[in-house]
Amino acid sequence: MHPILIDFGFFQLPAYGVLVALGVMVGLFTLKLRGDRSGMDGARLVDVALWIVIWALLGAKGLLVLVELPRYLGDPGQVLGLFRAGGVFLGGFIAAVVAGVVLMRRYQLPALRTMDAIIPSLALGHAIGRIGCLMAGCCWGRVCVLPWAVTYTDPQAAANVGTPLHIALHPFPAYAAIFNFALYGFLEWLYGRRLAPGRVFSAYLMLYGVGRFALEWTRGDESRGFVLSGLLSTSQLIGLVLFIIGVGLNLWNSRRSDR
Repeated sequence: MHPILIDFGFFQLPAYGVLVALGVMVGLFTLKLRGDRSGMDGARLVDVALWIVIWALLGAKGLLVLVELPRYLGDPGQVLGLFRAGGVFLGGFIAAVVAGVVLMRRYQLPALRTMDAIIPSLALGHAIGRIGCLMAGCCWGRVCVLPWAVTYTDPQAAANVGTPLHIALHPFPAYAAIFNFALYGFLEWLYGRRLAPGRVFSAYLMLYGVGRFALEWTRGDESRGFVLSGLLSTSQLIGLVLFIIGVGLNLWNSRRSDR
């Protein structure tokens, strides 16, 4: 793949950073359109989302350091690599939700309706960012003998994030990108149905939680952190929690609608 998109000699443009930035811009653009179409203040939603993005990036990097703490304690210089590779998406998601709650209270925005408007764009931005992840060589998959296996050969990927070279692997970032593009399409359709506030958000929590749990079995970067005596990865555990929260929110919405 191509961890360095453009090399000017004196300055390198990382593929991951470019794709993440593109994902953020596309996400914010679609958010404004969606907000304006639904009668909400699209500009205000973009303002809130920008702050959420900042906190999400901090959360993603923070959880990456936490789950790989021995690595960073052993070689603190590797912290600089955080600028060249991704973090843990679920850490960013948790930080984004916390920041979103605070910001929505500050701006006096309806929480569930606002999250419904934001969440499809999150899935779209995440899908685009995963393409950058594939290009950077991070979040590589397990050994794979299927026709669509990928083989990394760029030494820069190995130097940046420890990507194994010259081995056929599952293209986990590609799986995640396809899944998130499909999830975005479904959530966009669901949002257009004008359901009760919180339905789109709960659908995302349930579907993403299940999808991420399943896709994690194709991951090969064993250093990402495990729980329950190594039975589940950290991401799988958080995916289960997201699914449970989504189910709870959906049930609460159903009972409220019945009343």
